[in-house]
Amino acid sequence: MDLYEKLVGGEEKLSLVGLGYVGMPIAVAFARKIKVVGFDLNKEKIALYQSGVDPTNEVGNEVIRDTKVDFTADPARLKEARFHIVAVPTPVNEDHTPDLSPVEGASRILGQNLTKGSVVVFESTVYPGVTEDICVPILERESGLKCGVDFKIGYSPERINPGDKVHRLETITKIVSGMDEETLHTVAKVYGLVVEAGVYRAESIKVAEAAKVIENSQRDINIAFMNELSIIFHKMGIDTGAVLDAAGTKWNFLKFMPGLVGGHCIGVDPYYLTYKAEELGYHSQIILSGRRINDDMGRYVAESLVKMLIKADIPVKRAKVAILGFTFKENCPDTRNTKVIDIYKELGEYGIVPMVVDPSADAGEAKRLYGITFQTMEEIKDMDAVIIAVAHDAFLKLGREKIDAFYQTAHKRKVLMDIKGVLDRKAYQSEDYLYWRL
Repeated sequence: MDLYEKLVGGEEKLSLVGLGYVGMPIAVAFARKIKVVGFDLNKEKIALYQSGVDPTNEVGNEVIRDTKVDFTADPARLKEARFHIVAVPTPVNEDHTPDLSPVEGASRILGQNLTKGSVVVFESTVYPGVTEDICVPILERESGLKCGVDFKIGYSPERINPGDKVHRLETITKIVSGMDEETLHTVAKVYGLVVEAGVYRAESIKVAEAAKVIENSQRDINIAFMNELSIIFHKMGIDTGAVLDAAGTKWNFLKFMPGLVGGHCIGVDPYYLTYKAEELGYHSQIILSGRRINDDMGRYVAESLVKMLIKADIPVKRAKVAILGFTFKENCPDTRNTKVIDIYKELGEYGIVPMVVDPSADAGEAKRLYGITFQTMEEIKDMDAVIIAVAHDAFLKLGREKIDAFYQTAHKRKVLMDIKGVLDRKAYQSEDYLYWRL
């Protein structure tokens, strides 16, 4: 009886190492079919899961209460499993070089609790070669076991889109890979238990790693192009959204929009690819150019706001500006690597006093990471300007009367920035509003 059959028969368990926005939904999905140990070092997070609370809002409290995942912060419990999935973040350092410490740390912990006959599959986004050249030596050193003899490895890049209720683990084709045909077959069958859309068998681990890192690099480059167009069209006095609507009538025009590019994937993955390229003697031109544009959009938004304040005859220094939304994307509580912080900091450089409202965000995380305390919607009054930075559902419901109430009544023109273009542009292009969107 092989490992897959033992998993299905309840004789063996699967472990999920890392229970964040990616790992937790994977654990929950597998727990509907087989026995799952869900491990995370964060004891507070584990306590929330055990009490039936979903801090990520990815699956909801009811699903967490009903799931059969055995949540634990005890690494020794990993010894109970023989199929392991590692889904920890892979951020970048301040200098944009890869920060592999989370995946290296996970490999150490897993290695210390690895048993013979195990299969280890990494899901973390990395540059080609990390799984075999960095993770495997750690697993071998910590376990005393030999890869290919005592345990096998595979790679299956995560494609979960945080906050997206349509494109989920079950509905997205899953790329799988293994160190040999036997491992690939096992990995494919195990993921086939939960991925209704089916699996794609990559020809090698490096191919699977490369496929993941270019998916987000491609999106990053396309969004950078849209952002550059937005800058150009603003100088021409043309609305970018109107241009894209017109161009979008052609069948092969790609539907991308300008915006702030943060989060753990699109704003990070290109740096992994270009880092490895630099190691091999190639300096990226297109990829890094796109990154520079996207990394600079927070400053561009802040500068545009200052120009609008001046145009509205509102003093810039000590101007009160409300920023609606702080997370890296809509309807998601995650504030890590948000680009809204760039707007916040840049406004502060001009002596502007920004206030942030975000009913969807993790307020504790924002306070811990950025030192920012959120305000309530009711506290937003007597503003000199308002920025709708994130397209949360709560902001989509704001009507003209509510938005009017945010401003100082003495202002002849209200400065409104709608970064994502969620409002009816024509309704706010009036004598009493200065409206701006990317």
